[in-house]
Amino acid sequence: MKKWKINKSNPEIAVRLKSSSDLSLFCAEVLTARGISSIDEASELLSCNMLSDPFLIRDMQLAVECINNAISEGKKICIYGDYDCDGVISTVILYSYLIELGADVTYYIPERDEGYGLNTEALDKLNNEGVELIITGDNGITALKESAYAAALGMKMVITDHHQPLDSLPQAEAIVDPHRTDCPSPFKKFCGAGVVLKLVAALSDGDLTFALEQFGDLAAIATVADIVSLSGENRFLVQIGLRLLANTERVGLLALMDICGVSDKVITSSTLAFALAPRINAAGRFGSPRLAVNLLLEEDPERAAELAYSLEMCNRQRKETENKILEEVQNQIIDAPSILKQRVIMIYGDNWSHGVIGIVASRLQERFGKPVIIMTIEDDIVRGSARAFGEFSIFECLDYCRDCFLKYGGHPGAGGFSLKKENLQKFIECVKRYSLEKFPEMPVMTFTADKLLLPQDITIQNISSLEMLAPYGEGNPSPVFAICHAVVEDIVPISKGLHTKLKIKYGNLQLEVLIFRITTNQIGLEKHDLCDLLVTAEINTYNGHKQLSLICKDYRKSGIRQASYFSALASYEKFCRDEELPKSYYKALTPNRQELTIIYKKILLSGTDVDTLFMQLQGYSINYGKLLIALDIFKSLGLVRIDSYQNIVYLNEVHEKTDLEKSPVLQKLQKQCEEGSM
Repeated sequence: MKKWKINKSNPEIAVRLKSSSDLSLFCAEVLTARGISSIDEASELLSCNMLSDPFLIRDMQLAVECINNAISEGKKICIYGDYDCDGVISTVILYSYLIELGADVTYYIPERDEGYGLNTEALDKLNNEGVELIITGDNGITALKESAYAAALGMKMVITDHHQPLDSLPQAEAIVDPHRTDCPSPFKKFCGAGVVLKLVAALSDGDLTFALEQFGDLAAIATVADIVSLSGENRFLVQIGLRLLANTERVGLLALMDICGVSDKVITSSTLAFALAPRINAAGRFGSPRLAVNLLLEEDPERAAELAYSLEMCNRQRKETENKILEEVQNQIIDAPSILKQRVIMIYGDNWSHGVIGIVASRLQERFGKPVIIMTIEDDIVRGSARAFGEFSIFECLDYCRDCFLKYGGHPGAGGFSLKKENLQKFIECVKRYSLEKFPEMPVMTFTADKLLLPQDITIQNISSLEMLAPYGEGNPSPVFAICHAVVEDIVPISKGLHTKLKIKYGNLQLEVLIFRITTNQIGLEKHDLCDLLVTAEINTYNGHKQLSLICKDYRKSGIRQASYFSALASYEKFCRDEELPKSYYKALTPNRQELTIIYKKILLSGTDVDTLFMQLQGYSINYGKLLIALDIFKSLGLVRIDSYQNIVYLNEVHEKTDLEKSPVLQKLQKQCEEGSM
């Protein structure tokens, strides 16, 4: 179960927003719930209609002068990119533009096994090829040693990046990164390709219109793919890019859209995030990033189709590998459930594809609601990828552990690193120490609803009006609504039982809500139950008729007190980690015989979802921590088995009476209770 936060709109401000704009009152209410309090703020979020002057970014003028001098003097230039979608597109944009200027230009993107960013072996290779100027795209801001090495070889460097800088800056002719503390640029949240687009405009005497017309389609894909905030200038960039993509003549993109099956569909930010970007990323994971670069540069339709098919095969391999790693992770967690009880989930395996571990980390974070670090051991080197949310900053965590690494970098939500195998345990302990010192109470993953949806709000007109808020993405998510105290009228399996459709009565409305990847046996609800749901809403057209579609993001039985739920869960995990709790907490976690009997009788041989079990226990004074302790007691005595990954408990067949007092879990708790009463 995830924590819910239901925002409240401000009716007075919403009315003012509506009267001063083209927004519907429903849209205005969503905006006020997101903290918008004036028409100026709404305009800043939704109505940005231009990019700011590229020369406002620190060192942009120096970068232009350095690049122009290199072109005019006939020096060999290399664009040094990165193997992800943002790095690939940054490379394509700058390479394409400099080719048109007649520059002697090549490009270099490290293969994934070389690691992220600049490396000395690549610099030696480029130096031997006669490269005199390196321009980075989507990397370089933390490359202190590598930039000094390039300078020692006699190569100049212009760095363009969007990642957080360290305390010291690298050695370069120009460092174009809006996150520099001394950068006056009004907008900081570009991806790497967004920064490169600004550089192209600067090289064109500040002509932003030209830069957008030429490369706005590509920059939009990178902006969505890199999960940067879709606010301000990024929102404008993606809006322009989506229009350009709808009419693109770029042969490589047309082939890619065809292989994705979206050529005849409306292109949205979701299309970029879930269709185009994963296939571009797959090249760097299971082929070569040059494959994606070549596709985006290709002008022959037949060759482009071949390259697009190759990307599709890479993406399929990515999915297969991701599932294989997740299966191994699942087995590790089942064998060692204590992994999930740590503040930060840390898991490693041998020779896992380091092109996929970041995706796996994201999946696990979403599933378990905790920061996640996934590592792969390759000979004596460990490579890792980390994901986090809320106040827990991955970059700060990695920086705290800097002495462990060969290389590291990232931002608050994600990061990567490499270290020697001999330092693996040191790193794990360092992360534990950081999380304990900084977060005695860890952040809880929270689903935020923009508005409590009342029955009278649910109209075709209201839901249709939400299109004014698109495109959606990081910083401007698709609206989520809460429905509270709806009556379950039917629970219907769909897609051969893989998913579930809830038929609910909400006020006078009869509604259908789709719940994906939850079977009817796992739903934990029964007919006539009162339930609360978080949903997204959209309008679909079928046979010329508009229909409301509600997709469930999370649900629960009405009446669950989430503050008590998460407090009890935190206490349980602290007990499992042998951290000291207030003495009264041990008693609150200890189930009596009657409570153990109640819980045991609700567990099925076929398996019962633990959160479902908790929902079924509403009405009893059994908190969530006590429930988990009870399950641990049963497990220690062989009465049940627990799949901690799926969060399902299975009843074992038992043919003899069991003495609950022999459970080491119960004995440990009872000892703590006795000590607390002394």
